Amino acid sequence: MVKYRIGAVVAEFNYDITQMMLGLAEEEARFRDCEITRVVTVPGVFDMGLIVKKLLEKDDIDAVVAIGAVIEGATDHDQIVAQHASRKIADLSLEYEKPVTLGISGPGMTRLDAHRRIDMGKKAVDAAIKMCERLESLKDD
Repeated sequence: MVKYRIGAVVAEFNYDITQMMLGLAEEEARFRDCEITRVVTVPGVFDMGLIVKKLLEKDDIDAVVAIGAVIEGATDHDQIVAQHASRKIADLSLEYEKPVTLGISGPGMTRLDAHRRIDMGKKAVDAAIKMCERLESLKDD
């Protein structure tokens, strides 16, 4: 029996990295008797908000993990993308009262740094499960 059903929103930008992150996220979910039941890809981290919202509206989704890698470029674009995406993700979690966890590495990192941080997918699932457990414990109060 699956304990929690998790949706994953995965950025296509830096696809090689985000797919490794997703693989680790799926492994962690299985290890913890949970399942990533929906995976939706979006062009980039900045584009996640609408899909996160649509997944949160579903009764068969207990939590959502956002998976992406924001790599430093020649401008401050990476800072803007990460800041706005993380703010929107946090806002949606509060609005829908379901966990939305940040499995997004960056900003300000190199491609090599991004490869070193692929475990962010696993950590996002871990955080989502812990938040579901905490919310469940509050229902008894």
